[in-house]
Formats: sequence, C-alpha cells, structure tokens
Amino acid sequence: MTKGKIGTVLEEQKNLESDHLTDNTWRQKSYRDKEFIASEAARPIRVLCELAAPGERFKEEQINSTIVMFGSARSKPMEDSEKELLHIEGQLLNDPNSKELQHQLHIAKMGIKLSKYYEEGVELARLLAEWSENIIQPEKRFYICSGGGPGMMEAANKGAELAGAKNIGLNINLPFEQTPNPYQTEQISFEFHYFFVRKFWFAYLAKALVVFPGGYGTMDELFEILTLIQTQKIKKTMPIVLYGNEFWEGFMNPEHLLKWGVISPEDLEMFKICDTPAEAFEYLKGALTEEYL
Repeated sequence: MTKGKIGTVLEEQKNLESDHLTDNTWRQKSYRDKEFIASEAARPIRVLCELAAPGERFKEEQINSTIVMFGSARSKPMEDSEKELLHIEGQLLNDPNSKELQHQLHIAKMGIKLSKYYEEGVELARLLAEWSENIIQPEKRFYICSGGGPGMMEAANKGAELAGAKNIGLNINLPFEQTPNPYQTEQISFEFHYFFVRKFWFAYLAKALVVFPGGYGTMDELFEILTLIQTQKIKKTMPIVLYGNEFWEGFMNPEHLLKWGVISPEDLEMFKICDTPAEAFEYLKGALTEEYL
C-alpha cells in the first residue's frame, strides 16, 4: 500500500473515531444508527459483515487451510456419561417398572457409545494439530475447525488445544445446544447469525472433513459438502472421513443409491470410513501431504 493510500485510510479511520453522536439525531451517520443496522433493510450489510470480517482475521493470522470436524452436539466426555448411567441405574432399583426411567436408561447407554467418539475425536484432533504444528511454513498449516459448540465440536477444539495449536470455532446463535465451548481460540473464532454464511466459511478454507456420528445438523453439513464436490462447485481435493463403522454402516447405504441410479460409481469414492484415531490420522496426513505439501 502506498503512502498516499495509507494516509487516506488513516484519515478515514480518524474521521470514523471522531464521529461522536450528538443530540441532533438527523445528523447521525447511518452506520452508527443501531436501529437501522438491525432492520430488515440492512440485512445485506449484516450478511456482508459476516462474510468479510472472518476473512480479514484469517488473512492476518495466515490461516489458509482448515480440517473441519462435525458431529453430534449431544456427545459428552466419558466421565460425564458414566455418571449419568449410574444415576439412572440407581433410580431404576427403586422403580424398576418405570417406562420413563427405562427410556432414560436406553438414552444413557447410547450416551456411552457417543462418549467413545468424543474421546476419540479429542485424540484425532490432537494428532492432526500436532502434525500440522510441525509444518515449517505457517501459511501451509492446517487448523482444526469446528462449530464451536458442545459435543463433538468441543472434542475437536479440545484436542487441538491439547496439542498447543490455535483452533477455530464457527459458532452460531441457537435456542439450544450451542453454548460456546472453552477450547476454541478466541481471536480466530466467530459467532454467526446466518447459517448460510457460516456454511460458506466451513467450506471455503476446508482441505479435509471428518464427520462423527450426529443428527440432522451433521447430516446437513455432510451432504451439502458431498453435493458441492459432486457438482464440482468445490474443485479442490478434500478427503472426507466418516468416523465410526458401527454408526455409518447402520445409517447410510450408498450402494442403495447406486442401485437406483441416483449416484454414480465414482461417488462412492468421495469418502472413507475409519474406526480409530490412528487410521483416520494416517489417511488424512497422507492425502493432505500428497495434495498440499
């Protein structure tokens, strides 16, 4: 940037900072009008802010590539799930015929299964972050990125923090299940209002995707990425890991889609199912090294 341009920018910033509000509201500049900025008419401006601000921050931090990790927000650390299971088992001793407690017992047992993936998600994120931290050129490193909330999102950010690596949380306002986890790196994490802008930032920097067991939100993100790759809207190489044989083989049958002719044989090669942190790590490390390093 030339001296003249720098001077112009600094002068504009000075004018913005000195633009104090007065009692004469008709003289208030529009970008300081909070009522207008929050209005329907200003929605395009708010959308542009959510598009532009993260990009500037990532550029400042030399963040060009992410490994995005999705999964259920309901997953918990194993210790928490074991306590819940013991508590419900204790209640059932006093009321063994309770249908409600029997239902809670089933949910608690499934919680133990989800917790296995939570713990393995922490380990996989740690392995990937440690490997990335050893890449000499900072601009070529891969940063763990999650939705910033609880469950598998928390596991991803936690694993990266254990490795001493910066990591990203792309948070969003929801009425439930979206309390920001404490492991994301504050200066490179954001809170979004618009789902579609958040989705853009998930896809734009992603060089790999790891999908753990999850519900509608997880499947929404997975199938959107698969569709963008299939339609060549995403042209970059993006290895995709579906983590957990038991879950994915019970949920998804892509051969059925192939039988009906609604996908092509090569579409089956868009992802790989892995069942251990070591297996997923070796696959992703090899694919990312070959393509980007």
